[in-house]
Amino acid sequence: MVGLVLLGALVLGVGGCACVVWAERGGPRWARGVATVTLAVSELVRRSEKNRRRSLKRTTNGGE
Repeated sequence: MVGLVLLGALVLGVGGCACVVWAERGGPRWARGVATVTLAVSELVRRSEKNRRRSLKRTTNGGE
């Protein structure tokens, strides 16, 4: 079951990346929409990862 969820996430990620490339080359409107959503989600993941690293750094330095 977990494997199916991971496979689904992989397919969505690859499909989103393909839409980003296609939209850059002037794809249809729906591909541009999917590309926008893909880029927004990737930005959210990037920010949350950055914030998580910062909070881990604070707790490590604060305990010394």
